[in-house]
This record gives sequence, structure tokens and C-alpha cells, in this order.
Amino acid sequence: MSLPPSSRPAEVLAVGADGSLRPGIRAVPEEVPVSLVYSSVPFAVMMLTPGDLEDFAYGFSLTEGIVTDAAGIREVGVAEEERGLRLDIRLAPSDLSAHLSRRRSIAGRTGCGLCGIEELDQMPQAARPDGPAPIIDTAAIRRALAALEAAQPLNDETRAVHAAAFASADGTLRAVREDVGRHNALDKLVGAVMRGGIAAAEGFVVVTSRCSFELVEKAAAMGARTLVAISAPTALALVRARALDMNLVAVARRDAVAVFHGMDRVKETARA
Repeated sequence: MSLPPSSRPAEVLAVGADGSLRPGIRAVPEEVPVSLVYSSVPFAVMMLTPGDLEDFAYGFSLTEGIVTDAAGIREVGVAEEERGLRLDIRLAPSDLSAHLSRRRSIAGRTGCGLCGIEELDQMPQAARPDGPAPIIDTAAIRRALAALEAAQPLNDETRAVHAAAFASADGTLRAVREDVGRHNALDKLVGAVMRGGIAAAEGFVVVTSRCSFELVEKAAAMGARTLVAISAPTALALVRARALDMNLVAVARRDAVAVFHGMDRVKETARA
């Protein structure tokens, strides 16, 4: 099927400081309800930008604890419904029971990471990986941030969406995904990394948003050991990064970064 466009034009009236009025057209991002249905059983309705939906299906399934790897999903189908879209996700038999035990009860809003969770023990929690996180070079972080500026076409068009990117250890971008929701953008990235067979522990994740604990959990679920965020982390995000021994670098700019966890694993390559 043909998916809806990721953005649409909207009429605007620009009002200048001098009182001047200038009509124009601006692009605004789409935000549509997407129903996730696992093996014919509804699970959740999420609001997201209608792009990279197969990646979203894989990433959401992993970070929700429904599957443990890409092999847990047999097939993903996209169907149009009267009020939105439906993702039909066919699970391997061994993963179906995990889905039935964690069904969400309400819709997830664009900025919601835990909407519909009925009990605290349903919150997804990644397991602490074995061994220390790898050394991360701030030169690689700068390289990834510089490249990311030119790798967000939807944000360039609308100035209204988040991005999540995966970079190799040297800062080369391997995948970038965008969405109106920061959690959705990261789930799309997780799916892209899963489907691409990329070893997440060998690189790092960059998010263009504040760093909440859900983003730490999602990055850890995909196997990433380093998370770089444009904005600062919440206190709980830092608690989880410490518990998972994840390198947490935030307030990341091309000229400086703040290391919140993993200080002894961050090095600075001398600039030429």
C-alpha cells in the first residue's frame, strides 16, 4: 500500500516585529494513529509519523520485551484503516506468550513511553550486559553530530520532529530515523539496526532530544553501550545508565559534551 506522506503543507501568516503580515506555506509533520496487532491480537495504538513502519514494528517489539531478536518476527504487514494504519505483526510461536502477558490497555501518545502500562512491574527493563562498555572518542561524537545535521530531511522541512541515529565507533552514521515522537524515532532506529544485522555494542546511539530513562532502556535493549543525547538526562535516566553501566554523554554539541557516566571510558583525540 502507499503510505501517507510524512508531511503536508499548511497555510501560515507570519507576523513581523514591525507588525508586517506575510502569508505563506509551511510544511507540518504528519501524526497518525498506528495500531499494533500481534498474531491477530491488538496490543497498542501509537501516534507516529507514517514512515519506516516496518523498522518501528521490529524496534517496538524488541524494546517492549515481546521479542528478543529479529527472528522472533515472521512477517510485518501494513494496512490502512478508517482512522489510521495497522501493523499486522506475525510472531514466531515462542514469542507469542510474551506478547499476551504485556498487552497495553490504552493508546500511546506521541511523547509517551509507558502509556497503557497497568503495573510498575510491567515496565520494560533491559538486563545489564557483561563486561565494561567500550572506550568512546569525543572526536567520533563530534563527527556523528556534524553528519546528523545534514541527515534529517523531515526536520529540515518541518522543524518539528526528533531524530535517532546509530554511528560506528569512528562516528560514521549507519542509520538515521525521524519521527514526531522521540521514543518512536528511537524504536524505528532500533528496528533498522536489528534488521540490518548491525552490532549495536560496537557503536553508539545519538538522540536529538532530552534523555529520559525510557530512551536509556530502549538503547540498552538494542545492545548499545553508549548513548549520546543533545539535551540533559533526567535523574532516573542517570540511575538506569549507571545500573546498566552505559556510557551516557549528554548536552552534546560539536564543541563540547558532558559525560554523566563512563567518565573513565571517554577519551579526547587531539584536534589538528
